[in-house]
Amino acid sequence: MRLIAVRFGNVLGSSGSVIPIFKQQIAAGGPVTVTHPEMRRFFMTVPEACQLVLQAATIGLGGQICVLDMGEPVKILDLARNLITFSGLRPDEDIQIQFTGVRPGEKLYEELGTVLENTVPTSHEKIRIFASGTMQCSAPEQWLESLHAICERRDLAQLIASIRTVVPDYTPSADLLKQLIGIPEHSFAVDLRASLADRFIAAD
Repeated sequence: MRLIAVRFGNVLGSSGSVIPIFKQQIAAGGPVTVTHPEMRRFFMTVPEACQLVLQAATIGLGGQICVLDMGEPVKILDLARNLITFSGLRPDEDIQIQFTGVRPGEKLYEELGTVLENTVPTSHEKIRIFASGTMQCSAPEQWLESLHAICERRDLAQLIASIRTVVPDYTPSADLLKQLIGIPEHSFAVDLRASLADRFIAAD
């Protein structure tokens, strides 16, 4: 069996898309709610999303992640203003825009890849494949068994270390790092505190 994944941006007009919500808010007379003036996201259309899935099935050899070149991320505030204008109304005059604040865990800038992931071109000019290492077929079951044992022991340091073997650029939250400081000296805990704790706890 060939297993191939695709990495989407935000699909315009799909269930949960921001555009239908904005249209409803405009029709109701506003306000149009935006979380933050600098919030940006990548967007793709429904046909682009369907084509990405179909093309990935023909391009991929198995174990790859395909991604569509969606250009530059779009500012959600610009999207809201454009929809108000296209509706024949004036932003901030006929329809107010209200900023509701970033939700916990939400990023201002969307990332389709991590710093450790590179992409390579494919036969399709708009589709690229992530060229990162993949886990061997037998490894996930072994890793999950190991993870279960770590959770049973409630070993936070080993838990973070185990996650980082699969997601190398995973960074624990400030709350986890604070808990980690209280753990008795552990080789991984010492290394992690040295590299991350100062930056994240200061920011908190």
